[in-house]
Amino acid sequence: MVIVSLTISAILVFFIVPLTILFFIYLTNILLLIYQKNGEVKADPLSDVWDSARKTIASFWDIYARIWHGYELHGVENLPEGPGILVYYHGAIPIDYLYFLSRLFLWKKRLCLSVADHFVFRLPGLKLLLEVTGIMLGTREECLIALKNGHLVSISPGGVREALFSDESYRLMWGNRKGFAQVALDAKVPIIPMYTQNVREGYRMFKERRFFRQLYESTRLPFTPPYGGLPVKFRTYIGEPIPYDPNITTEELVEKVCKGNFLFSFQTKTAIQTLISKHQTIPGSIWKALLERFDKRCK
Repeated sequence: MVIVSLTISAILVFFIVPLTILFFIYLTNILLLIYQKNGEVKADPLSDVWDSARKTIASFWDIYARIWHGYELHGVENLPEGPGILVYYHGAIPIDYLYFLSRLFLWKKRLCLSVADHFVFRLPGLKLLLEVTGIMLGTREECLIALKNGHLVSISPGGVREALFSDESYRLMWGNRKGFAQVALDAKVPIIPMYTQNVREGYRMFKERRFFRQLYESTRLPFTPPYGGLPVKFRTYIGEPIPYDPNITTEELVEKVCKGNFLFSFQTKTAIQTLISKHQTIPGSIWKALLERFDKRCK
């Protein structure tokens, strides 16, 4: 009985926070439905009519971010006033990205439209939340229209694959995905790199197994559950924009952004090693990430 009790307790500790986050997401959608019904709101979900609801949602998640992860956002000044494509590293669950969206809206009252994987739209009961927060499938046409309308558009080229099979080494898993670079060139907008320190220490996936990899590649569904939820320190860093250059090729732009995920504007090997050693322990250390909650210095 003692062994069983300890096993159950360990399972709860490992999975309770990710499940709590999922519960809060669904609760947010329910609150939006209540807001829509009571106010008889029929406006476009992206219109300013929904801003008061967005502010309430953003405030909730920002408080959660401050309390649980001591969340910090650095480099907001690197975001252009106009349109741009924000490219970020995908953690086991993108809770850090949700924190970023919330703080960006509270600080700048700006909505960043987000490209999400197809499976997100198969989740039941989240339609209104996805619409109000600007989550989209992200076809080339959708992205170009959003950029033309002056929006920031964000994408994680690694997507679910990176979430499931990257690890504490923070390796990028983009494969041949470079459509975002072509969209940036077509729209003549900058690309802004972003990553969150310790996101893999907060939430992790089980070590990659051939069976689960094959299962994902054949179904494109995330069967492997995340675990963790430890209150490690999260710092999101927004790098300097990579400006539109009519003479650059798609491949060259992708290469720059791959470096930019960790380097921002640094382009040399020394700068790579310096930035990684300063901002991220490789491989990631949960213990160090927890201790950083007590470090008040801006990294």
